[in-house]
Amino acid sequence: MEIKIVDETPRQIVRFDQKPDETMVELSPAQVEHVAEIFNTPLTGSYNWDYTVADDRILKLYELGKKLNWNVELDVDWSVTPDWDKKPALTQEQIAAQDQFLVETPWNGLEDFDKMSRDEKLEFFRHDLSWSLSQFLHGEQGALLVASQLISCAPTYNAKLYAASQAFDEARHVEFFNKLMQNKIGFTYPVARGLKSLLDKILTDPRWDLKFIGMQIIIEGLALAAFNTAKNDTEIEVLKNGLELIIRDEARHVTFGVNYLEEYISTLTEKEKDDRAQFAYEACIVARDRLVQNDVYRHFGWDVEKARNHMLAAGLNSDFLNFLYTRIMPNLKRIGLLTDKIRPKFEEMGILEFEDFPTDGDIDWSNLERPLFEDKIMAATA
Repeated sequence: MEIKIVDETPRQIVRFDQKPDETMVELSPAQVEHVAEIFNTPLTGSYNWDYTVADDRILKLYELGKKLNWNVELDVDWSVTPDWDKKPALTQEQIAAQDQFLVETPWNGLEDFDKMSRDEKLEFFRHDLSWSLSQFLHGEQGALLVASQLISCAPTYNAKLYAASQAFDEARHVEFFNKLMQNKIGFTYPVARGLKSLLDKILTDPRWDLKFIGMQIIIEGLALAAFNTAKNDTEIEVLKNGLELIIRDEARHVTFGVNYLEEYISTLTEKEKDDRAQFAYEACIVARDRLVQNDVYRHFGWDVEKARNHMLAAGLNSDFLNFLYTRIMPNLKRIGLLTDKIRPKFEEMGILEFEDFPTDGDIDWSNLERPLFEDKIMAATA
């Protein structure tokens, strides 16, 4: 086994077992897994010697995590979507659907896009999809690393148990997206700089509660918004099926974070609350800015600034951002981090209007306890 240590995040597209061009590098899956970037953290761990579960809600969420485990290899039907290098020829109906899509796309009107051929435009959208799914993969690895830290630094027994179950969930999510990218997409993009900076901030901060805030409220809220949007938009059946299972896990994670943090943050001083509120605000800025596919624009030789401005003007990410903030803002308010000092900054962002949306602190047990394969069970008993 050879481990390659790099000083900074690789910025090349990785294409699996295919001939690379000048912006791609050819690596086998085994080689990709062994490219490592080191980070250092002043993590302070803690034992807990009373082994007391002080909150029945957290215990119940932990039990649900055990009960609703699923297996990437056994519970996802990978055959419903052909591998990327074995796709059958398109039908006339599929070709017509693609052409209609190209006519209706909001990218029309951008000079760099308009001068592309039909096949080049379709290839652009393939790269656009790969970029988005690559961020899912990288984000889930970051979530896995943060969850592993929470096991050590969470101060209570019940939080350690739940963080352990969440780490297993995150490992499963990484496994799913990695297999999806290798078998169904064919290549991955590097992690977006904004997402990487947010993960670095959470991983290297010594405060355990900031890790909770960054992970359970911001990262998991971002994941829920992104995964729900992708599930509703995608025509890739295996992606849709996998996201349905992953979303169930992520909903438990956010619910755990809101309920656990709500009580703890109420014990902090106003200065301590403001410090954590400032971090949450900065994280929301990063979450907003991570949506720009600059690496895709560069790959196709576009003017990055023009492409970015066109995307924002066309509202290509506005629906997603609204969905994101309807999840994050009410949760921040619920745990006490919409402080008087930070509220003007969120108001300047134009997202305070979302603060009174339903929070994830009110636990919908009937929804969380649904069987994983409820539709299949109902069909079998009908």
